[in-house]
Formats: sequence, C-alpha cells, structure tokens
Amino acid sequence: MAELPQELTERWRGDVVLKRDVFSTIERGRFLTEAGEVNAVLRRLDEVPWWSKGLALLLFRRERIALAVVGPLGVAPPLLFSGHDVLVRGWIDGLPLHIAKPHGDGGYFRAAKAALRALHRQGITHNDLAKEQNWLYADGRPFLTDFQLAWRFRRRGLLFRLARYEDLRHLLKHKRRYAESALTATERRMLARKTLVTRLWMATGKKLYYAVTRGLNFTDREGRGVRFTKDAPAIVAHLKAHPQVRDVAIVPFPDRRAGTGLYAFVEGTALDADLNKFLGAKAPERLQVVDALPRTPQGEVRNEILELVALNQLDLIGSLIKTDAERALIGRIISGRRNLRDRFAF
Repeated sequence: MAELPQELTERWRGDVVLKRDVFSTIERGRFLTEAGEVNAVLRRLDEVPWWSKGLALLLFRRERIALAVVGPLGVAPPLLFSGHDVLVRGWIDGLPLHIAKPHGDGGYFRAAKAALRALHRQGITHNDLAKEQNWLYADGRPFLTDFQLAWRFRRRGLLFRLARYEDLRHLLKHKRRYAESALTATERRMLARKTLVTRLWMATGKKLYYAVTRGLNFTDREGRGVRFTKDAPAIVAHLKAHPQVRDVAIVPFPDRRAGTGLYAFVEGTALDADLNKFLGAKAPERLQVVDALPRTPQGEVRNEILELVALNQLDLIGSLIKTDAERALIGRIISGRRNLRDRFAF
C-alpha cells in the first residue's frame, strides 16, 4: 500500500478496509483533530489503476465539494481533511438502510425527507440515492453518505429541479419498501411518475452502464461484483451437495486481489474446515464452518449480520442482536472469523 501524504501520516491510523474498487480505496480508522482522535473514514486514490484515474479524480472532487457544504448541516459526515487524492470524513455510527431495515418507521422517512430538503437548499443533489447503503440509520436518525455523484448547482434551473425530483423519488421507493402505509397520496403519485430524463436513462444509458460495470467487476445495485452475482449461487449449490452441510450463506467483502471477495459461512457438523478443496478452482476467498447460522424467527438467514462479520464491522452488530441465544451464537461466529487480512494494526 502506498504512503499517505506527509501531513496525514501522523494523524491517521487505519483499522479496516471497507471497500476497494477501480475508483478508490475506503478505510475506516482514527483521525487526530484539534479536539483529539475521532472515528473517521479515509478515501484514497493512490492505488487506482491508471486508466480510471481521471474519472476517479472527478468523482473525488465532487464528493469533496459536497461534503464541505453538507457536512455542517448535520445530515452527512463532516469533511475533516482534504488533499490532492485523499480525504478524511467523519464516521457516522449507523447502519446502512438495507441492513437496518426500518420496517414501519415512518418517522425515519419524514426526517430523511427533511434531510434532503436541507441538502437541496444548498443547491446540491446527491444523484445516487437508489442505493440503500447510501442512507444510514443511526438511532432512528437519517444520514447521507457517498457523495461521489453529487452535483452543486449554481442556478436552480430545470436540470437542478429534475435531479432534486429524482433524489426524492428514490427516497420514496425506500419508504414504500419499509413503511408503505406512511406514504401520502402525493408521494404515491410521485412514485408513479418518472421524469423524461429517467425514462431515457433506463432505456439507453442504464443498459450501457450495466454492460460497462460488468466488465469492471461490480454489477448489482449494491456494487457487489460479478463474482458475487455469478459465482456465489454455484458455490452454494455445490456446498449444499456435501452430505454434512446443512446450509450455506455467502456475503461479499472487499478483497485486495479479487476486488470483491466471497465469504462463505457453512452450517454443518463434523466438517473438514478446508472445504475449499471440495470446491476446487472457484472456492470462496474466505470459508468458515459454523455450528448454526443466525436466523429470524421465520427461519431466514440474517445475512446482514454475516455481512458485518465479513467486513469486520463488529461494533455495528450489537444493535441487531435480539436474544441472548443469538448473542452467544454470533459471538462464536465472530471468534472464528476468517477475514483478518484487511485489518490494520494500530
């Protein structure tokens, strides 16, 4: 890993790699401010390939501009440090929307709508709110993150109004998923009415986008990669054919070599821990045998917890645990976790 700028070396202590792609590497750690050390997130461009550096810099600059304006509003992380190809933003102690799953929480979505209004009053649109991971749920409060596609408009003309409308429409799609009964009649009409720009994008540009991103190894709406989309189902099926495997769950994680790695949690008894030999060439980057997978009362595997284990985001798991028995089970899974390579020593 390349060296950080001199002015940042003594102030940053990396802990966990959260994401790595052709546009940046994102780490979580501690940053020294005038008031002392705080939890923070670092985005660095020094490891991106040469052919994506130009676009990576454009996205980086968009985020830097947006955070400088939006951070003080209390609806997004504050910008703590900014250099030529590295920035540090504050850490929001919250869960991504697809993990928090705030079913029936109309108050969260009312607050999220107010957060969007605050953003738009500054002439900024986010432009990437279809992704649930760009909405955070922190003790019932909404926060926005990942401003790489954000745009600051000098004038509130037609393009601004269209982008603002789409920001809100994407929020309402999440509200429909988690708190549909809280939708107003006006909001339901908005959901049914896409702008002309959106319809053109879905008919043309979106298809090109998916074609290109498949080649860059991140294909689904959460950016989890070709390997997760195509290889994971085959690996699950192959593992389930093993006579001593009861069930399998696979989640993605950032991997230095593969970009997006696969972490397989295999439920079974008397299993050889080296099941990768059974899988052959398409074995997951990480495989952990567990006595049981965490499940909902309805029997569904709690992939959101397993994803946090794979990402080493262990401090975010506590709020998701429902019972003492589940706490004991997850404790055993955590103690045996395999993804330690992308942690940094303090």
